[in-house]
Amino acid sequence: MGPGALFEPLISTVSSWKGVLLQGALLTVQIAAGSFLVGLLLGMTSAVAKLWGGPATRAVASAYTTVFRAIPELLLIILLYYAGSSGLSAFLAALGFGLVEINGFATAVAVLGIVQGAYAGEIFRGAILAIPTGQLEAGRAFAFTPWLFLRRIILPAMLPVALPGLANLWVVLIKETSLISVIGFSELLSSAKSAAASTRMYFTFYCVAGLMYLVMTLASNLLFQSVERRFRRTQQAI
Repeated sequence: MGPGALFEPLISTVSSWKGVLLQGALLTVQIAAGSFLVGLLLGMTSAVAKLWGGPATRAVASAYTTVFRAIPELLLIILLYYAGSSGLSAFLAALGFGLVEINGFATAVAVLGIVQGAYAGEIFRGAILAIPTGQLEAGRAFAFTPWLFLRRIILPAMLPVALPGLANLWVVLIKETSLISVIGFSELLSSAKSAAASTRMYFTFYCVAGLMYLVMTLASNLLFQSVERRFRRTQQAI
């Protein structure tokens, strides 16, 4: 019996769960992408509020970034999914509506996005502070509207500075999607757990899941490096 024949049963078993694992990986990427977009919007809003908002707005933004960077994501997921659904159901029942159940995908995107927004806000704030003062004064001299000022001056100048930090957040976010397995949502790690429990091949399937996370991370790094090089070329041309 050749060496290859020894691994045939192992390869056959892993292949039989290939569809489940790929579906879990796809859900992982979808949750990460949705959460990342939510985090970018909240982060930019938080950074702008801290830098140019009034006292009350700055206080709210500071409280947001402090609280949601301090509380573990796992605890937030549990609170929103269980306590949040109970509170929302009770509130709607008092208004005469029926029972409401919070979707696991929406919970994951919302919670991870809110947490990512707290970190992204600090990245954006630091990147904006790194913009040369002359560029900001030029925008004010042309009397740009706030939206035009943000689009033409702030974003092009801050993104090359912010991209390395955002890339790191994205990589961390891919791994943090595994936390939603506690609410029964079948992402990559949960799919690997199901396969391992069914076949008793725990080491094999957890290694496969680890390799899939590694592939997603390496692909993400290449993508962010390409985007960063493009932004820097554009900045040098200007």
